[in-house]
Amino acid sequence: MEISSEIVHTPVRDAATVIILRDSPGGLEVFLVKRHGLSDVLGGAYVFPGGKLDDSDLQLAEIAHLDQDSVTLHGALAEPDLPMDVARGLYVAALREAFEECGVLFAQDAAQHHSVQLAQAIQEGRAFNQVLMELQLRLQTSALTPWSRWVTPRQASLMNKRFDTRFFLAAMPITQQAVHDDHETTHSEWMTPRDALTRYWAREFAMAPPQIMSLVQLARHSNVDSALMEASMRLPPIIEPEPFDENGMRVICYPGDERHSNPCAAIPGPTRLMFRNKRFEPSSGTLDELLANC
Repeated sequence: MEISSEIVHTPVRDAATVIILRDSPGGLEVFLVKRHGLSDVLGGAYVFPGGKLDDSDLQLAEIAHLDQDSVTLHGALAEPDLPMDVARGLYVAALREAFEECGVLFAQDAAQHHSVQLAQAIQEGRAFNQVLMELQLRLQTSALTPWSRWVTPRQASLMNKRFDTRFFLAAMPITQQAVHDDHETTHSEWMTPRDALTRYWAREFAMAPPQIMSLVQLARHSNVDSALMEASMRLPPIIEPEPFDENGMRVICYPGDERHSNPCAAIPGPTRLMFRNKRFEPSSGTLDELLANC
């Protein structure tokens, strides 16, 4: 990873990310995919499945193809100024990305042949929403629980784009398997949050701050129900990182940090990450600080 000092002037793009969870003998696990090295957004890094909101995500009729109405979805995001159709579209985008990037179809009464038909149609270049309508499938927006909201700052450290990304939690359907698409993503693994942070620290793979901090949050939970319960009992916090340079080093601070404009902490874990040794580290420069809340 290389740090950029470019100020991004392009509009912020709405986006959605799905943190897919499952229980294992070792505890709560998350599904991580490796972005293709040539991707213009976090190429080569390990991320949760996700991507930007497409215009087509706004076009599904809620009565026929969603299991919740727009008012319910809008209320769960807790963004009063967000247009109703955009709120609905963010759920659709999250479910679309889950299918496109790792083959998991959150839909009522979906059978294996539906997944095969949908995958073939997408490979042919057909729109996700159009094929859903043809197959008469109803997406399970109820499978998604809002978890957090991350807004890329104008001084974006890793890319020349800005996103307003809503992170959702979802339990892995027991009848399906998650696997990377071998196109946008080239590798995938299930890991406990603690193991993922430890392997990141061992330089087995790269991760960006939103993924690091999200894993720190999830490492406090021993199972899927615990994580979903926390998410359902609070509003999704908004995290607007504020970067600055100190002694030639990029520092990204979060709400609650002494340098952040918001003095109230939004999430557990370190209040700042520093780009040091070609990776993001907490102030102490130790893994223990990342795992302190585990």
